[in-house]
Amino acid sequence: QVQLVESGGGLVQPGGSLTLSCAASGIIFRLFNMGWYRQAPGKQRELVARITSGAGTNYLETVKSRFTISRDNAKNTVYLQMNSLTPEDTAVYYCNAELGSLRAWGQGTQVTVSS
Repeated sequence: QVQLVESGGGLVQPGGSLTLSCAASGIIFRLFNMGWYRQAPGKQRELVARITSGAGTNYLETVKSRFTISRDNAKNTVYLQMNSLTPEDTAVYYCNAELGSLRAWGQGTQVTVSS
């Protein structure tokens, strides 16, 4: 049974930083491409950052210089380091695991950027 558990969300002031973690179980983690998506109220879910099984990365243009995705295959965990946060980054952030037609989602973690 695939399980993705996100953690690290919370309330942060504009300009602050947060690191999200997603611990995976039930999959051969090193084979999967991993991604972070987010969904703000009234908006569609969007891809924020993705890291392939080979550690290649790609980012949403608006976060490219501020966010960093990384993975630790020994810990079955993917991370999203978020710096210089703005209120526009407020959303529920979801972890995603993908391998071919296989897809799994975490339950999401709320990130709120507000003074």
